[in-house]
Amino acid sequence: MSYIEVDRVSKSFGARVVINKLSLHIGKSDRLVLFGPSGCGKTTVLRLLAGLDVPDLGSIRIDGRLVASAGKNLVPPEKRDLGMVFQDLALWPHMTVQQNLIFGLNARRVRKHEAEVRVRDMLNRVGLEHRSEARPHQLSGGEQQWIALARALVTRPSILLMDEPLSSLEEERKRSIASDLLHLHRQFGFTLIYVTHDQAETDLLASRVCRMQDLQARQSTDGAT
Repeated sequence: MSYIEVDRVSKSFGARVVINKLSLHIGKSDRLVLFGPSGCGKTTVLRLLAGLDVPDLGSIRIDGRLVASAGKNLVPPEKRDLGMVFQDLALWPHMTVQQNLIFGLNARRVRKHEAEVRVRDMLNRVGLEHRSEARPHQLSGGEQQWIALARALVTRPSILLMDEPLSSLEEERKRSIASDLLHLHRQFGFTLIYVTHDQAETDLLASRVCRMQDLQARQSTDGAT
């Protein structure tokens, strides 16, 4: 059985159909890249999986549990055991790096000592423990990318959703972060669903590819490694 099942899901915003009868079957620890041009519905798929949008038709299951069906969110975002890295990163500007990471742990009622241990461990894994008291505006673009990723992973989610997080970086930096992301994937074993319009990122990260175009999607093994 697939770990994530998207069954004939459709989504419209007003008169505009964004997703039309999309079906996806994603295995546990897969690295699925949603690849396609702007406007083809890639980000909407992530938002539906995260519970930030509700499907008009169809259903979504995670680990066998029905989390959404036509017009209904049956499981709220915070109960879906996932982390998300947005394109704009969405770091809290008034918080330090440590406070950004600990925020999600507090929301999950992780005890203070354990939360502090997890934050130190995660910052160490991404090589930014020395920046724990910095605020986002004091970080480089690459450092901000890592803090956003660390914040998503510190809660130890089973699923990581990433929405074009490397689009603003130069090619060499993209390759470096992609390589380190694969290393973290091997360490933690999360299911990665990654949105991009960049073929190079797809080649670097995908074990499977869903090519999205013209309101439809087809799965392939392009770029499988």
